[in-house]
Formats: sequence, structure tokens, C-alpha cells
Amino acid sequence: MWDLSVEVVVFLVAAAFLGGFIDAIAGGGGLITLPALLIGGMDPVTALSTNKAQGVFGSATAAISYARAGHVDLRKQGRAALVALLAGGAGAMVAGRIPTGLLEMILPVVLIAIALFFALKPGLSDADRVRSASPLAVFFVPLVACYDGLIGPGAGSFYMLGFVMLAGFGILKATAHTKLLNFSSNLGSLLVFAVIGTPLWSVGLVMGAAAVVGARMGSRLAMRIGARVIRPLLVVTSTAMALRLIWQMF
Repeated sequence: MWDLSVEVVVFLVAAAFLGGFIDAIAGGGGLITLPALLIGGMDPVTALSTNKAQGVFGSATAAISYARAGHVDLRKQGRAALVALLAGGAGAMVAGRIPTGLLEMILPVVLIAIALFFALKPGLSDADRVRSASPLAVFFVPLVACYDGLIGPGAGSFYMLGFVMLAGFGILKATAHTKLLNFSSNLGSLLVFAVIGTPLWSVGLVMGAAAVVGARMGSRLAMRIGARVIRPLLVVTSTAMALRLIWQMF
């Protein structure tokens, strides 16, 4: 059992609330919660698995909030969600067993590219374009979900990019559809970590409660303001994740 001082509890609860809030709007909540767990003294695999334990609560809350408001039909995402569940579990199975140096070098470039895309591409709004979700289920979803199980931070931004570029969704609808897949890949990886026995459940549940509150507030703000808040926050979070990864390397 991990000993929790009052200071550590307050720190982790605040990180989970902020992570849930940001993740519900633009993804990237793991940028806040995963480093917080590492600062709390956990080894990387324990921090990753505990991060999944708290992350399922925030992503589930956001998915339900968007569905209740009519921005997404969760039943129509069943096949893609199953793919994300299985791929997230597959990523978790190899977490800690493969070298991630090359991935850490590539990710900052990809994240900066995502930030530039959302910052500079004209015409991005809440309006939908032509929809074709099949490339997501066939290729993009399993790739992102596997990354989510393996490492995690940034998966929401990657899902978002797929829904905008491949499925032609407007920014608000893309955000809404991202959340069920994020929940599924989180859950798939958590199930694997639970078998291995690495999550610290007490920490994950405490943080999960805070993430629920943050996710509800974040999803409400996104639905009220739409692309005006989602687009700039995507740029900021993607850039921040890239800079953090670069800082870790050097």
C-alpha cells in the first residue's frame, strides 16, 4: 500500500481534476497526470497503469456527457470501440518490454505537426464535411489505441486528428467521438495491467473521482463554446506535450 501524505493527495487530486478538464476538451490530460504520478515517486510502469485507472473515469464521464447532449451515438461506435479495447490491451502487454527511445524521438515531431495543422489549416469549425469512418476502424484506431496502452499521453489528440482528417467531422463532433475510443483503449490497457498487478488502486480511485468532476466541467465548456475553445487548446496541449518530450530527452 502506497503511503499518501496530505500534500501528495492534494497534488494528485489537483492534477487529476485539471487533466480530466483538459482531456474532455482537447485530449492530452495524460500530459498532466502521468508526470504527477512520476513525481509522486512511482516507477514508470506503475505510474502508467495507475494513470489508466484514473483515466477511465474521466474519459467515461466525457463520453457520457457528449452522448447525453446528442453530439454522438455511442452505440454506432461499438465496432471501433472494440478495436480500441483490444489494441489498448495489446499495447499494455508490451509496455516496459520494448525500447521506446525511437518513439520518444518521433512523437515530438508528430505532436508539433498536429499543433500546426489545427493552428494553420483554414476552414476548421464545428461544421461536418463528408464522412467516411472506415479508415479509422481499419488502421487509425488500432494504431492510436496501441500507443495509448503503451505510453498514453497524446492519444486523445491523435484520435481527434483522425476524426477531422479521415472522417470529416467538425471539431466539436470529433471531440465527442474521440472520448469513447479513449475510454476503450484506457480500459483495455487497464484490464491487462490489473492482471499484471501494477496499478495502485487507492491512488487511481482518488484521482478518478477528481477526473470525473474535471471531465464534466470540460465537456460542458466545449459544448457551449465549441471550436473556439477546442482548437486553441489542441494547439497548446500538442505543443506542450512535444516540448515536454524534448525536455525529457535532453
